[in-house]
Amino acid sequence: MKKYMRLVMLLSFSIVLSILESFIPLFNGYIPGLKLGLANIIVLIVLYKYDAKDVFFVSILRVIVVGLMRTGLFSVNFFFSLSGALFSAVSMILFKKTKLSMVGVSVIGSIFHSVGQILVAILLLSNNNMIYYLPWLLLFSIPTGIFVGYVSKKLLSDLENNIDF
Repeated sequence: MKKYMRLVMLLSFSIVLSILESFIPLFNGYIPGLKLGLANIIVLIVLYKYDAKDVFFVSILRVIVVGLMRTGLFSVNFFFSLSGALFSAVSMILFKKTKLSMVGVSVIGSIFHSVGQILVAILLLSNNNMIYYLPWLLLFSIPTGIFVGYVSKKLLSDLENNIDF
């Protein structure tokens, strides 16, 4: 029961971070889909503290709740978010099993989040030109992935050292 209470608390934090992040305009919207990925701080903490099933629980429920609150459930933006979250979660789960650091796993998750969004954009919008956004998204995936990974690593360390987490 304690584990699920923690997961729900972490889910709540990821929802708040995702909503707050939607108010941060990066490059004034010139690159659609470009975000810092702050909610992935929580996803990484769940990945390193719990297991893959819990990563999917937090990732998918966050997308559903934010979709209900911000973009509308089953809207195009909802499917972009869902595909990005799923691609990111699967890739981070797989690459965590390698010798990559938490920061490296975060970068991989950021890259695959972009790939997932572009693939769904091409499918849903029937527009192959969406692929031209991918290099820009990938370029920004590296610094944002490093930032998210570093913050996640620091926060997880602080949580484990200072509270019964």
